[in-house]
Amino acid sequence: MASFVSWNCRGIKNKFSDLKDIINLHQPSVIALQETYLKPGDTLPLKNFNILLKNGTGDRATGGVALLTSTSFPTSPITLNTPLQAIAVQIHTHSLITVCSLYLPPNTPVDQITLNNLVSQLPTPFIILGDMNGHSPLWGNPDTNTRGLQVEKILNDHNLCLLNNDEYPYFHEPTRTFHSVDLAICTPSVLPYFSLQVDNDLHNSDHFPLIISDNRRQNPSIHSASRYNFKLGNWCKFSSLTNINKDIVSNNSIDAAVKNVTEVLIAAADRSIPKTSKNKGRFGGTQIAVRHTRNKGKLGLFFVVTPLQST
Repeated sequence: MASFVSWNCRGIKNKFSDLKDIINLHQPSVIALQETYLKPGDTLPLKNFNILLKNGTGDRATGGVALLTSTSFPTSPITLNTPLQAIAVQIHTHSLITVCSLYLPPNTPVDQITLNNLVSQLPTPFIILGDMNGHSPLWGNPDTNTRGLQVEKILNDHNLCLLNNDEYPYFHEPTRTFHSVDLAICTPSVLPYFSLQVDNDLHNSDHFPLIISDNRRQNPSIHSASRYNFKLGNWCKFSSLTNINKDIVSNNSIDAAVKNVTEVLIAAADRSIPKTSKNKGRFGGTQIAVRHTRNKGKLGLFFVVTPLQST
């Protein structure tokens, strides 16, 4: 299952059946759309998704961005103070992440300060998905344009990572050539978990959708940890093995601290708690997770045990 899909649809009203095909094929938790061509007041009647829109402002429908978030995951919109065609939400899939849909028109000048201000408003970790109309050899174009130099500067100034590979998401029909202008940019902490591929169907647009998958969903350690039988656990042994001290938490980012504590808990559970059969009983076992909170600048971690339904 894809975590995110980004697609310049070139008008969503007449691509609604194509959008449903994309959803059925990739089952994303978030869909970032660009060039929706919706007018003020227009909406998208789509079941099982929350819809966040930033439509065009004139009588003629141009540009526009949207974020469609699955109702299966908790989400919260982010208020952005920007003149850019950009919207953002925070969503908790595997972990909490900010997703931004961005469209930068090719013939509209964009100030570098405005771009910096947008990036600075996004809570980390985040991923920016969109058609930025920038050319650069960094993402596969043979040439560089002014917008490409601006995006390069954003990557350097904010220490961001590019998920794009050597695939070309945009087909320029007049010249019958392929280009790379649709980008996926993320913060370093989530880079190891994501992989990007380009859909092989234009879905009646001139942009192929970007498919970003969260590889943590296929992590075998998560599946093995989901079948602990806590009723038979040796809790004295578990307590002695969970040596969580300030050295594995302090001087680390939140993501690193959560990762360190999770690894300690799972290693201790593997040695002190037996596991049930995958298909035994009503539930398939349990899942161990570590969540974090902040209170007055202090990091707090708490341990969550969730029963999982058998399939």
